[in-house]
Amino acid sequence: MATAERTLQRVDLGEIDYLDAIDAMAGWTAQRRAGTVGDRLFLLSHPPVITYGQRTDPTDLRRGRHEIPLVAVDRGGYATYHGPGQLVGYLIMDIRDQGAADVVRWLEHGLVRALRLLGFSTQRRDTAPGSSSLVGVWTADLRKVASIGMRIRGGITSHGFALNIDPDLHAFEQFTVCGLPDVTMTSLRELAEQTGTPLPTDAIVRDAVTTALTRATGSGA
Repeated sequence: MATAERTLQRVDLGEIDYLDAIDAMAGWTAQRRAGTVGDRLFLLSHPPVITYGQRTDPTDLRRGRHEIPLVAVDRGGYATYHGPGQLVGYLIMDIRDQGAADVVRWLEHGLVRALRLLGFSTQRRDTAPGSSSLVGVWTADLRKVASIGMRIRGGITSHGFALNIDPDLHAFEQFTVCGLPDVTMTSLRELAEQTGTPLPTDAIVRDAVTTALTRATGSGA
């Protein structure tokens, strides 16, 4: 896919209840489908919640005795956690001239670029045929720092990514994350402490993500 600038309008929001965000997202996607607005990137956070896609095994949702709310969603992927200390990005874009796999790869590479701007070395991973999906952003030692789950209907994307800045990582131990029983989740705080890199603020992370995602639509890094 050719490399080109992507125009994304950034919309900064604060902490929003997950179900309220889902209701709002229906309106955002309708506006994009109607052509009344352009492509937009909504940046926000949620109170603690575990969301899960249709393919999630019910046994994945309770590995521990937790009281985190569970919400079924219409995106791709399996179960994941949202909570304070995490940056959530919802991408509402018209991709009728692109393939779904191209867009997911573009997002993975964009988040890798964003973290590189912040001083962190990460990578995307290819998924072997017949294996559980490895979509997301990972460290060199295969800890996961960002999860991706998108929905594409009629050429319009919704949902997006969750990047761990400084969340409660214990929450990820209470269920099977992304259908991967052995996955270890990490955060920018952990990586900063291990590398001596300053922990960026939420505002700085938002700027880096916006810069990286608007730099190019190509799938390469």
